Amino acid sequence: MIKDVAKKSRLSRNKKYMLVKYGRMNNFGLFEHNETHIPKLPTRVVVKTDRGLELGYLVGRLGTYRSGHFKLNDEQVQQYFEESQIDFENQPIGKVIRFATDADINEERHLRKIAKEEMEFCKKFVNELDLAMKVIDADHIFGGERIIFYFMSETRVDFRELVKKLAHEYQSRVEMRQIGSRDEAKLLSDIESCGQQCCCTRFLKVLKPVNMRMAKMQKATLDPSKISGYCGRLKCCLRYEDQTYSELKKRLPRKRAIVKTEEGQGKVIDGQILTQLVVVEYEDGRRSVVPVEEIEIITEPEKKKRKQETSDEIIQAEGLEDAEVIDDEEEFIDDDENDLDEVNEIEAPDVIKESEELSELNKDDNNQQ
Repeated sequence: MIKDVAKKSRLSRNKKYMLVKYGRMNNFGLFEHNETHIPKLPTRVVVKTDRGLELGYLVGRLGTYRSGHFKLNDEQVQQYFEESQIDFENQPIGKVIRFATDADINEERHLRKIAKEEMEFCKKFVNELDLAMKVIDADHIFGGERIIFYFMSETRVDFRELVKKLAHEYQSRVEMRQIGSRDEAKLLSDIESCGQQCCCTRFLKVLKPVNMRMAKMQKATLDPSKISGYCGRLKCCLRYEDQTYSELKKRLPRKRAIVKTEEGQGKVIDGQILTQLVVVEYEDGRRSVVPVEEIEIITEPEKKKRKQETSDEIIQAEGLEDAEVIDDEEEFIDDDENDLDEVNEIEAPDVIKESEELSELNKDDNNQQ
């Protein structure tokens, strides 16, 4: 059996593969090919997938191929996608039929126009059937094997009758796919506030969660209109430098930590993550800015044990099922704003409990009367 595995691996190494991005949702996959020359220019290819014939983009050009072979080995490709947290099948998922011709590109443009008409027909049928769904986009596969409709809905939708009508109208296989707001932005977004094409449209495969902690740590403005993207949620680019900020933040002592410097012993009152500078206040009231390398930590402040408990109580009291509890350490952000948030978090459960007690007392008074 070991010999069979070894033989299989040798055979796979003899084959040539292209890494191709295809489909409206920017899927990636390895495709087997027999080409001897790979252009070092932006290249379109026609590939055969489980959905049919599709037009895709050759990934990793400009020196990534040598004699038609993709130079990166299986381990390097797999490592890239694992680090990017992208589900990637390290086996070929289809074959490259040919390099795209001008006729193929023109056919693709024609199908895009047809897809817009198909989407309008789908919206018409949705209104006739009174379905609680919003049609976002349509994708007519290059080979004509099927039409994919992307829609949004807050509830489960029975679209069997809709599929029958569409299949009868176009005499093709119809597929309905439900998506979220981020996938909607991936399909429809254009240029973002930075002047670049939206990241989820251009290269992002997996849309990872983003939270306000990232914006606060990076000293970004907390104006929702400026840190929200096309989808109405926090911009994905806030994640790009989050790892660097988190690593730099771990090097800094926490607020109220007792430290020792060349000028004596003092207490940490502030710090700068990028410059790695710490503001220390001494017993006589003096303050100085000291690099973190010149600081010796004597004692760390105690962590707050009640913060997580109160956050859980707030979520249960308000019924926020999808809320994310962030139990991070104290951050070097606006002190007044941070302190106010902590006060509100601690007082909220007490206010809720007091209101419940008052309502019970009122009920008892009414019963006695």
